[in-house]
Amino acid sequence: QVQLVESGGGLVQAGASLRLSCAASGRTFSSYNAGWFRQAPGKEREFVAAINWSGDSTYYADSVKGRFTISRDSAKKTVYLQMNSLKPEDTAVYYCGADLGPMTPRFRDPGMYDYWGQGTQVTVSS
Repeated sequence: QVQLVESGGGLVQAGASLRLSCAASGRTFSSYNAGWFRQAPGKEREFVAAINWSGDSTYYADSVKGRFTISRDSAKKTVYLQMNSLKPEDTAVYYCGADLGPMTPRFRDPGMYDYWGQGTQVTVSS
């Protein structure tokens, strides 16, 4: 079992930065792939970024590539999402997911992830 808790969201102006954290409990979290997704009102949950269990492979949605960086600190059992140059269209609730198993091309599919946090709100004003 893995429990995930996201933090770091807030209200910022366009162009600002935020760093989201996803803290995990559970001894085997270092074996899990992790992903960040977001969901805006009235829209489906969409893929933002993913990182494999070892941290040496990362993947990004085209909309955030070059602005967002996903990373993990296995000792702290935490996955981060550094968000720079934020835009109003980045406004959403951001969720962290964890998946046990080999990283597959399904990393963009929320259905691949076994565990989810409660989400953290990010609001970017223009």
